[in-house]
Amino acid sequence: MSGPDRRPEPSSAAQAKIERFQALHDKDPDNPLHLFALGQACLAAEDHERAAATFATCLERDPEWMMAAIRRGRCLVQLGRFEEARASLELGADLAVRQGHEEPFEEIREWLDQIPG
Repeated sequence: MSGPDRRPEPSSAAQAKIERFQALHDKDPDNPLHLFALGQACLAAEDHERAAATFATCLERDPEWMMAAIRRGRCLVQLGRFEEARASLELGADLAVRQGHEEPFEEIREWLDQIPG
């Protein structure tokens, strides 16, 4: 890490997961689960920028993908991109209601509570 705004380098295990899911996605780019798994691996490695972009791509492919919206919002909070984060988390909440899911609301509230103002 070379400065206060730099993320830590991912561990070799985290990097291996990213590489594995990137390879799966490259091999089968039409499989949305590989893309989502890549986003999850990036999130776990604290590469919030790449994870947010990957989850955004998931949402472009399927605008009803509730967990992609929530995970993207989480990444955006970490990046300090609060307006985008709020919109993504609110989309996740709306999708959860429309899809009949109750489980995500605690996670959504926790991340919304971290947004200033």
